[in-house]
Amino acid sequence: MPRDIPIGNGTVLANFDYNYTIRDFYFPNIGMENHTSGHAMRFGVWTDGVMKWMYDGWQIQRRYVDDTLVTEVTCYHPELKIELHCRDCIDFHIWLLLRQITVVDKSGLQRDVRLFFHHDFHIGGSSIGDTCYYDPRTLSIVHYKKDRYFLISACTESKCGVDQWACGKKEFAGYEGTWRDAEDGKLSLSPVAQGSVDSTIGINLNVPPNGQVKATYWICCQHDYNGAVRINKVVNEKTPEELISRTAGYWRLWVSSEKWQDFEILPQKVQDIFKRSLLIIRTQIDDSGAIIAGTDYDLTEYNRDTYSYMWPRDGALTAYALARAGYSHLCERFFAFCLDVITPEGYMLHKYNPDKTFASTWHPWLLDGKESLPIQEDGTALVIWSLWRFFKLFHDVEAVKPLYRRLITHSAEFMLRYRDRHTGLPLPSYDLWEERNGVHLFTVGAVMGGLLGAANFARAFGEDRDAQRYEQGVCEIREAVIKQMYSEEKGYFVRMVFPKSSGNCGVDTTLDAANYGIWAFGGLDPEDPRVVSTMEAIREQLWVKTDIGGIARYTNDKYFQISSDIAHVPGNPWIICTLWLAQYDIAMARTLEELKATLRLLEWVSERALPSGVLAEQVNPYTGQPMSVSPLTWSHASLVMTVMEYLEKYRLLLSP
Repeated sequence: MPRDIPIGNGTVLANFDYNYTIRDFYFPNIGMENHTSGHAMRFGVWTDGVMKWMYDGWQIQRRYVDDTLVTEVTCYHPELKIELHCRDCIDFHIWLLLRQITVVDKSGLQRDVRLFFHHDFHIGGSSIGDTCYYDPRTLSIVHYKKDRYFLISACTESKCGVDQWACGKKEFAGYEGTWRDAEDGKLSLSPVAQGSVDSTIGINLNVPPNGQVKATYWICCQHDYNGAVRINKVVNEKTPEELISRTAGYWRLWVSSEKWQDFEILPQKVQDIFKRSLLIIRTQIDDSGAIIAGTDYDLTEYNRDTYSYMWPRDGALTAYALARAGYSHLCERFFAFCLDVITPEGYMLHKYNPDKTFASTWHPWLLDGKESLPIQEDGTALVIWSLWRFFKLFHDVEAVKPLYRRLITHSAEFMLRYRDRHTGLPLPSYDLWEERNGVHLFTVGAVMGGLLGAANFARAFGEDRDAQRYEQGVCEIREAVIKQMYSEEKGYFVRMVFPKSSGNCGVDTTLDAANYGIWAFGGLDPEDPRVVSTMEAIREQLWVKTDIGGIARYTNDKYFQISSDIAHVPGNPWIICTLWLAQYDIAMARTLEELKATLRLLEWVSERALPSGVLAEQVNPYTGQPMSVSPLTWSHASLVMTVMEYLEKYRLLLSP
């Protein structure tokens, strides 16, 4: 199920699903410890003897307050005749989730209304050995295991502390959890539970006819009990209203449009999705510098793993987008992260956890009986490509100095030598789709871009001989790719070549949207006739011919495949692939009219977003509903990148 509303601050992240239910709760690293393991943290309302959880008949509008990471959610239940106006946020500064609910009566009667919040923690990703208890010192519920503490409390306009509570067992011996205890409107007040446990708290409200009453609920996150109590004290002293207001103010400053020249020329819906994309990207970045691909835990149902890792490629492209938008500090932390994880040989591994450890991988060290590097070389290359573009924008020598030798030159030397001595092309590695091993055109383009970036750095630092070697390597790869990977018969660049036991190269001619990489990173000119024919083939053959439209990844893409009608639906439409075509059209625009025509693809993306502004990885080709991971950081980063390229081209075409 898509995560419609993520909120976070770099240390704490909460993801709400379609039913306005918290499904993911990360602390203290974004993407590393999901303390719900995707289980629902239910929220419900009891009145007039009836309990309705959020998934039971509520009409929900899921949005954010403009230009903030504070939610603006409205829920109405026609049977209960109750309306809720909700604001949720993670405080921008302290480790605190706040949820403020205004309950409005729509029946014209005096109402006894009770709000129930359920906590299905799996602390550290496991329910074994958890404890929850009622804490009379703070009038709260505390969940803990080892050095992870979650203190949960509430207040109304007249009192602080929870009114009802229950601590109990779940997920074994027939126990469903304390949320069942809440369904009669009254909790058991059971004070402690240990093992596989959950808890529920209740807030009692008296709502006047056609009137409204406000209640606030919060979770304090810390590494010990006393630290959690200190955060709870801050909430009581500053008040939830002040904390929510200051958090909204912080994010408005963070995403202020004053930093983007000519921003007002964009259609309003493109402006809105651009700013929303920046804010959502920020929720997916850990304070360690790791840019996480996606934090939607539901993907575990597909392959028992998640996207909650830092892929060097995704991170590098997101860092480039952030740099273009002016967020240098986030980029600096990402590149420092890369410095800490790069191998002594100069390459980066498949993906990383936010604590800089090597993450799970399906790339083998042994392939066809021979030792093989389990890498995606485009990841290493694009970090250097992105870093050079960061430097061009900010000219921050102090930031680049510690990265120059061990990150930039070591990576460049690896890319230079990790080539086939017969063809001159990079040696095989795994493709960006992580499906096949070979010499992928996207990777070739990324390596040329990485070596060009390294050459620019070497020349800037006065090491001209190294710069010449890197540039010579690019020339050799460019000649090789034209000779080895352009198909005169097909009229476009092939997706991949791969060595065969005979010593010859096998060829995969499948048309792939990722072939845009041959020009996107500076390897070939976008006006090269071979590039033009390749991009036109992508436009014609990979466009989804339904009312939804969009560009598929490649012909007959089976990942979450909806249709076998390949002629009309070569695959599901992907946000990033559609934006790649937009980037190409922007690069090729020669007049303002031609440039303006490219907005149709940016508007297409904005129309595929959820009402909250969240972009998925891909969408259903017939309904447009989000599919796979949602939000996907790469989708939002590609939108930001494309908008910034549009604005830059606009200024270029305006100049005499």
